[in-house]
Formats: sequence, structure tokens, C-alpha cells
Amino acid sequence: MMSAVSIHTRTALPLPTRRGLSRVEAAEYIGVGASKFDAMVTDGRMPKPKKIDGRRVWDVRLLDQFFDTLPGGDDSDHNPWDN
Repeated sequence: MMSAVSIHTRTALPLPTRRGLSRVEAAEYIGVGASKFDAMVTDGRMPKPKKIDGRRVWDVRLLDQFFDTLPGGDDSDHNPWDN
């Protein structure tokens, strides 16, 4: 007999198809809002943008490198409420 339990799944975001991302896209890529991303750029946790004429773009490869250096990823900062 089948139960009426719904299965909640998360879909992963696809990797970007371009190397340079706008500010909003870069923030979404690392999983934060635009204002948090701005603060992370200001304090050095995320890279500064490259400038192409009047546009600012963030290099996906640099975003990955900076993201890899962020703290966490082990059980030392595990919060049991974050299941």
C-alpha cells in the first residue's frame, strides 16, 4: 500500500554557461543575496570584479577559489538545528 508521503527534493542549480557573471548572478552562484555578496567583496571573502568597459563581472573560477577558502565543511561548526 502506498503512503501519501510527499518527497521533497531540491534541484541543484546548473553551472553557469559563461565565465563572467553579473553581481546578482555571482551572489546567486555562491548562494547568498546581493547585499551579503557586496559585503563579502568589501571584506575580501569574495573577489573584486573585473571591469569590461562600464560593466563589472565576476569570474566564476575566482568565485570558486574564494568560496573554497570560506570556513566550514566539517562537523566542528555543525548546528543540530540545521538538518
